[in-house]
Amino acid sequence: MSKGKIAAQCGHAAVGAFQKAQKTDPEGLNCWLLNGQSKIALKTDSLEELKEISANAKKMGIVTSMIRDAGRTQIAPNSITVLGVGPAPKEIVDRVTGHLKLL
Repeated sequence: MSKGKIAAQCGHAAVGAFQKAQKTDPEGLNCWLLNGQSKIALKTDSLEELKEISANAKKMGIVTSMIRDAGRTQIAPNSITVLGVGPAPKEIVDRVTGHLKLL
């Protein structure tokens, strides 16, 4: 994916995670809103690793937003492109993403 495409996909994940958190963790979302709304872009080595991170985050009760591309530009339709994890406290998110490198 191009840098612009990655940025757009990350935006979709951030919005999706926000919307889910509104329904499932409004208190945690409010805390995130009041404390700087941190966002960090990380990379995985494979789709399998991305799915594993998603499963681990869900087991820990962390909101996730898996993005599948519509396939109108660079990516095949329904391809998983990015995963939003959180909002949640940094210490908790780090348990599932702490091993990843910055994008």
